[in-house]
Amino acid sequence: MPEPTASGARAPIRVIAEGLQFPEGPVAMQDGSVIVVEIRGGTVKRIAPDGTVSLVADCGGGPNGAAIGPDGALYVCNNGGASYVPGQILSSGPAADYTGGSIQRIDLASGEVRVLYDSCNGIRLSAPNDLVFDRDGGFYFSDMGKKKARERVNGGLYYAKADGSEIRELAYPMQQPNGVALSPDQRTVYVAETDSSRLWAFDVVSPGRIAKGATPPPHGGRLVCGLPGYQGFDSMAVEAGGNICVATLTTGHITVIAPSGEVVERIEVPDTHVTNICFGGPDLKTAYMTFSGNGQLATMPWPRAGLALNCAG
Repeated sequence: MPEPTASGARAPIRVIAEGLQFPEGPVAMQDGSVIVVEIRGGTVKRIAPDGTVSLVADCGGGPNGAAIGPDGALYVCNNGGASYVPGQILSSGPAADYTGGSIQRIDLASGEVRVLYDSCNGIRLSAPNDLVFDRDGGFYFSDMGKKKARERVNGGLYYAKADGSEIRELAYPMQQPNGVALSPDQRTVYVAETDSSRLWAFDVVSPGRIAKGATPPPHGGRLVCGLPGYQGFDSMAVEAGGNICVATLTTGHITVIAPSGEVVERIEVPDTHVTNICFGGPDLKTAYMTFSGNGQLATMPWPRAGLALNCAG
């Protein structure tokens, strides 16, 4: 595997908002605001350019990845909720009232929350984590599975339609699949695994259908990159040129990985639990990052343009 090289932050990082309850799922909107979820708070918030925070919706459970859909609504991966030990960042297991995860649709004008999917092939979703829309209006999403005291529920990769008419399992089992992203040509879907610090690629043969590899691992993915040492991959965004920018836990970096698997650079951030990144601004050269350890949304200029998403806010 390629050895990562630290490069440090290229420009000052500016904190936009603080006091957030485990922020994740940043979505840069065209009006300059950024929508984030609060995993521990069970809410979706909008952060104005001046840092003002307002409530979008109370969706309960544990909202995680979020994206604007083709109808202008916000689609949210909800992990169903978790329990937390005071003073610790990460969860200690499912919440006492946990019954499963879901994909939710949120009307941004009214704040109405509707469950779009809570199962696939009769099997309850465990903990949906992140999602990305393709050009056809469907979306790929990861289900991370659940960690318990002495057991773990496996996760997988799924595809669903925004109108609630179809959901299918694409790859299973995976080890804590987290971030999901598409390549610029839409022919590759990337999935980042948290505990293994591995970035996998799946070749898209048609919308919502992937080619399965003939060799291990059992989920059929193609290994792009894996990092040594104790660290973890969280969510991610793709640059216009194709590099994959993965929020990297414990070490506190954004790891920039070329499609070939080479680690291009590692940009240091001031939080060991940077959980996600998205691109915004008129030239898509503004990075927004969620610092979940510190409860912050932060921004910095990015050296390259981010990839324009298929559905913009």
